[in-house]
Amino acid sequence: MSNRTNAANKAGAVRRSGRPAPGPAAGADGAPFTHRQIMTVLVGLLLGMFLASLDQTIVSSSIYTIANDLNGLSLQAWATTAYLVTSTVSTPLYGKLSDIFGRRPLYLTAITIFLAGSIYAGSVHSMGELAVARGIQGLGAGGLMALGLAIIGDIVPLKDRGKYQGYFMSVFGVSSVLGPVVGGFFAGSGEILGITGWRWVFLVNIPIALAALAVVWIFLHLPAKHVRQKIDYYGAAAITLALVPLLIVAEQGRIWGWTSFESFLCYGLGVAGIVLFLLAEKRAGDSALIPLRFFRIPAFGISALLNFIIGIGMFGAIAMIPMYLQLVKGLTPTEAGLLMITFTVGILIGSISSGQAISRTGIYRIFPILGTFVLAVSSLAMGLSLGVDTSLLVPGGVTVAFGLGLGFCMQPLTLSMQMAVPPKDMGVGTSTAAFFRSMGGTVGTAVFISMLFANAADKIGSAMTAAAKDPAYLAVLKDPAVAKDPANAKLFDFFKNGANQDSLNDTSWLHHANETLTRPIREGFAESIDIVMLTAAVLVAAAFAISFLLPKGRLVDSREMPAALPE
Repeated sequence: MSNRTNAANKAGAVRRSGRPAPGPAAGADGAPFTHRQIMTVLVGLLLGMFLASLDQTIVSSSIYTIANDLNGLSLQAWATTAYLVTSTVSTPLYGKLSDIFGRRPLYLTAITIFLAGSIYAGSVHSMGELAVARGIQGLGAGGLMALGLAIIGDIVPLKDRGKYQGYFMSVFGVSSVLGPVVGGFFAGSGEILGITGWRWVFLVNIPIALAALAVVWIFLHLPAKHVRQKIDYYGAAAITLALVPLLIVAEQGRIWGWTSFESFLCYGLGVAGIVLFLLAEKRAGDSALIPLRFFRIPAFGISALLNFIIGIGMFGAIAMIPMYLQLVKGLTPTEAGLLMITFTVGILIGSISSGQAISRTGIYRIFPILGTFVLAVSSLAMGLSLGVDTSLLVPGGVTVAFGLGLGFCMQPLTLSMQMAVPPKDMGVGTSTAAFFRSMGGTVGTAVFISMLFANAADKIGSAMTAAAKDPAYLAVLKDPAVAKDPANAKLFDFFKNGANQDSLNDTSWLHHANETLTRPIREGFAESIDIVMLTAAVLVAAAFAISFLLPKGRLVDSREMPAALPE
């Protein structure tokens, strides 16, 4: 009787969680993967995740040097945009195709494409070539971001899956933050082994990618798989039409102007693509790229929405905090990147501890609730505390908390989406989580940076007007020695032109100009960053409220279920 009661309790837990979790796949010989085999494969998968997430941010601190060397400063944004567009668009494609053809061949293909793109990027001779090479890298990165988590879902039982997937979230956070530091180091080096320093931004990927390729090729062996199913070509074409123009306008809108002809053209194409995608997915049914019926599953739909909002918050914070450290506190890009390591400490603690707890208890809902609460409080603290005279201990401590909140959210939400779909669609579930998080990151970075510079012009103008009434400030301003100092030349040009979007495009002189005279400018930036973070706090607070809609219950492995359990 007790066995039947336990079975019934497990069945109830499964129903509350939405659906039984899929059991792990056996190896090619039919035997389950041992812990040693899993750890060996995990190394290769983590290297792939490290590559893909590192290259999202590594170019940001080196692109100015690269563009100058390649004589294409006006085209520099396309090197970032090309990677972003191709990686985001390809993510759901990899998820669906891996459900049809198997994870291993798709993952090996993704690494190979990324490796080819890295070799090409390290040998380019123009910015146009670099944009193409970055696009090729992105095509590979889309698979590396999505398939690693799906493979772990295949080979690891549910009771241990949260622990292993927590490592992925830690690597994702660490590499995203280390990217600007590594990029800045290589860009600042003249030559390394006879090769121009900035080229190592891309060439450093080669040994890591080869190691990942070798590990996965040798040690990951899954049963051959080919599901007889139509490939949703129309859905793939429609989502490409929807995302490419929207991602481009997100990156270029501040330069073009949000109401320019180019922006409205992108808006129109994006909306048309979304409508066509919905029609294509409805027509394709179960063979759809992202079956629309999944969004009727509460755990899937709510987790997708939370991933999108959290992506906005994560990449918004990754963009804003270095801005504050460099523009307001005067740190170099390398120093700002090193201070951002505190961010990765929080992610490590949050993702690993939540993964361990989910592995022991099967309870996951509490972590997104707790995580979004911590994110909201951290964003609010940033918005209220970051000023010109704020100690560096404050942003250091707040970023630890921000990383902790992200660690609590990202891994459990991915696990939630995996569990919400049938085992045969785990690739779709995993890639959709990465897809929505990437989309949120694109929106967050574009909107927050635009908001920052839109507010900065007004705030700096107000601060300079107030400073002009201060006798001490005027005394420094009228000092002949200050006016003749070459370090202040661009500062006085800024005074002459006034604070506007164009004059704020290059602020490198802030680090060298007179500290007293630049204080109003730094105050204006600090106030603008505060506004952005307070906006983020409101957004994440909405995510906190939404997180309570996640289904209650425990995730239960289907292998623990009795063979004949009544519905």
